[in-house]
Amino acid sequence: MQRAYDQVIHDVAIQNLPVIFCLDRAGLVGEDGPTHHGAYDIAYMRCIPNMIVSAPMNESELRNLMFTAQLDSSKNPFVIRYPRGEGVMPEWKTEMREVAIGKGRKLREGEELAILSFGHPGNFAASAIRDLKSEGLNIGHYDMRFAKPLDEELLHQVLSKYSKIITVEDGTVKGGFGSAVLEFANEHGHKNEIKILGIPDEIIEHGSLKELHRECGYDAEAIKQAVLEMMKGKIKVTLLG
Repeated sequence: MQRAYDQVIHDVAIQNLPVIFCLDRAGLVGEDGPTHHGAYDIAYMRCIPNMIVSAPMNESELRNLMFTAQLDSSKNPFVIRYPRGEGVMPEWKTEMREVAIGKGRKLREGEELAILSFGHPGNFAASAIRDLKSEGLNIGHYDMRFAKPLDEELLHQVLSKYSKIITVEDGTVKGGFGSAVLEFANEHGHKNEIKILGIPDEIIEHGSLKELHRECGYDAEAIKQAVLEMMKGKIKVTLLG
């Protein structure tokens, strides 16, 4: 897709054609190494007018996004990015349903801190949130689905309810989904503390996906540690005896 970027703009976006871009191997690709990591597409796609940029959290969401993209009601260029690797749903042949374009979903209500995830790292976030319950922390979780257009109604709700926000994505932290949230917060006068987790601004070398997610700091453990750092002084301590 990097090599076809000129065609994306000239042959599709300018004419606002309903072309569907299925970006396989989005994000980190493990042992295929730095020439194959799909780190930059969120940033370079969301800056193009008329473009829809989406990412599913699991197989069911992928089916729903692909079903939605091919409907006659979908009039714009439509990006669906999904990773290389194993799925998370043993029973993945779910009924396909239309997804409202630009609408995320609330997975879990919380207090003070919420995680906004984009794509499959939402599964890492869900795992971290389960572990954090034992620390006495009730963390909100929202699967945003779209980096463009953003779910502005949901974002206003989240930014008004939670003082602290962590964004998680499988793409570069420069200009990606987290940057879009920061831009939105600034534009609308929200003053939240926001931390962006994703692929750092450096070339990522070879390694297993598990190793690279840990190295880049957005696996479940890294998300957990980011929450604990932001919530210092808020952890409940149980005294025995």
